[in-house]
Amino acid sequence: MHAPDFIDDLAPNQVFVYGSNLAGIHGAGAAKQALRWGAQMGRDGLSGQTYGISTKDHQIKRLPLDRIRSHVREFLYEAEERPHLEFLVTKIGCGLAGYSERQIIPFFKGAPANVRLPEGWT
Repeated sequence: MHAPDFIDDLAPNQVFVYGSNLAGIHGAGAAKQALRWGAQMGRDGLSGQTYGISTKDHQIKRLPLDRIRSHVREFLYEAEERPHLEFLVTKIGCGLAGYSERQIIPFFKGAPANVRLPEGWT
């Protein structure tokens, strides 16, 4: 089962996973959408029914791929520790951060069963 292309509503056990930045500014794209489900300005990671994975730095410039990979690993660990939740992953890093899906997809290899990836990411 894949994450929907557009997420408009969440069940109580679902978490919206989006690309964030280390400045914690959720002003555009999926990060702005995450505000409606409890994302907090100044914070990434788990917040409300959202999980922000940093793809940009404090100056809102894109992070190098190895840093994004590290943030994805942290997310996958957090998801594995919460099997009662279903994590719906957006195409993090492929919008405003400007990376291709081909560059980001390998970071999610071996994702736990409760992580729903976009179509074509598995």
